[in-house]
Amino acid sequence: MKGGFIPVRRVAMISVHTCPLATLGGKDTGGMNVYVRELTRELTHRGIAVDVFTRSQNPHLPHIIHELGPGGRVIHVPAGPEAPIEKHRILGYLPEFVEWVRRFAKQEGLVYDVIHSHYWLSGLAALALRPAWRAPVIHMFHTLGRMKNRVARRAEEREPPQRLEAERRLVREADHLVAATPLEKAQLAWLYGATPSHITVIPPGVDIQRFHPIPKVEARRILGFPPERRYVLFVGRIEPLKGLETLMRAVAILAQDCPTWTRDFAVVVIGGDPDTTADAEMRRLQQLREELGVTDLITFLGAKAQETLPYYYNAADVVVMPSDYESFGLVALEAMACGTPVIASDVGGLSYLVRDGETGLRVPRRQPIALARALDRLLRDEELRQQLGENGRRWAQGFAWPIIADRMINLYEEVLKTYRGRFKQITCYGRWSVRV
Repeated sequence: MKGGFIPVRRVAMISVHTCPLATLGGKDTGGMNVYVRELTRELTHRGIAVDVFTRSQNPHLPHIIHELGPGGRVIHVPAGPEAPIEKHRILGYLPEFVEWVRRFAKQEGLVYDVIHSHYWLSGLAALALRPAWRAPVIHMFHTLGRMKNRVARRAEEREPPQRLEAERRLVREADHLVAATPLEKAQLAWLYGATPSHITVIPPGVDIQRFHPIPKVEARRILGFPPERRYVLFVGRIEPLKGLETLMRAVAILAQDCPTWTRDFAVVVIGGDPDTTADAEMRRLQQLREELGVTDLITFLGAKAQETLPYYYNAADVVVMPSDYESFGLVALEAMACGTPVIASDVGGLSYLVRDGETGLRVPRRQPIALARALDRLLRDEELRQQLGENGRRWAQGFAWPIIADRMINLYEEVLKTYRGRFKQITCYGRWSVRV
C-alpha cells in the first residue's frame, strides 16, 4: 500500500456509562452523548462499520439497535442491574461488561481495527479488550477528574481516587489520546504527565444541517413563546459544575436594578427533571429561585430531545454557559451555529471556543455581577447581538462534522499503522495489563 496506508474498516466505540441515544439533559447525558452519536454516524457514512458498546440500563430495550447510519449499531451490554446506577458503582461491573463484549465479538466473528473509548470507565474497558482484539486504544477523556476537583466547592462534588488513578493509567497505557482543545492537551501534560506527542487535538463537531439560523419569530411560534419577550437560554445538566446558580444570582441582580426592564425578561432552563424530588441539586436550585425572588423569571423545562434544540437556540436572544469548568462546551458551538450570541465563563474549552467580543462575551466564573452586566449589555444592544451571532455562525462552520470526522479517520489510520508496526516486533504481551 502506498505510504504504508492502512484503511480502517471497523471501529469499536466504547461508552460504558451513557448511551448515545439517551435524551439529553439527564443526570449523565450531555455533550459526550452527542459526540459519540454524531461521530459514529459520520464514520458510517464513509463506509466504516461502528459498534457502540454501552451498558444496558433498560431491560425492555433491544440489545442491538440500528439507528446510527448504515453499519452503525448501539449494543446494550447487560452488566450489573439493567437500570440507571451511580457512575462509581459501574466500576464493579466492568469485568462483566468486558467479558460480555468479548464473547459477543467472538460469536459474531468481528475484528476491530481501532478501539475508541470515551470517559475513564470506558478507557479501562478498552484496555482490557485490547489484547483479545489486538487493536490500538484511542482514548478521549471529555472531562478530567483533577480539573473537576480543582473547582469543586463541596466534598460531594469531588471525584473519587479510583477515577484519578484510572486517568493516570490511561495516560500511560492508551495508544493515543484525543484532546478537545490545546488547553486540554496542556492540562493532560501538566496534571497527568502525558507526553505531548502522544496527544492529538481534535475538537468535537457540530451538525450544521440541524443547527442553523431559523427566523426568531418562527422559532418562538413553534415553541409557543410570546414574541415580545427577551429570552435567555441555559442548556445543560443540572449539576453544580454547570454554574446555573451564578446565572440565577445574575438574574436577581438585574431584577433588582432594572425592575421595569425585566418585566419582559425570561430565562429558560433545559436539562434535568423539574418535577423530580430525588435530584438534590434541582431541589436546591428551585429553592434558591424562590429565595432570590425570581420564580416568575426563571422556568425549568426539563430535558429536551436533540431535534428540538435548534428551535430553542433560535428563539433565544442569548445563550449563557456560566460553567465552572468545561473541557469543550458543545452547547456554545450549537448556539453559535444557529447564529445566537453566547455569554460564557472564561474557563476551559469555552475560553478557546468563545472569542470575547468577536463570537460572544466571556466573563469570570462565579461572578454574578459580571454576568449581569454582560447580559444587560447584550440584551440592550441588538446590533451587537447580530454581529456576534453572525461571527459565531461563521466560526462554527469550521467545526462541521465532516471536517472533524476526516481528521479523526486520519488519526485512526496513523495510530493503526504505528501500532501494527510495533506489534510485529513484540513477542511478549505481558506488559499490557488487562485488569479493570
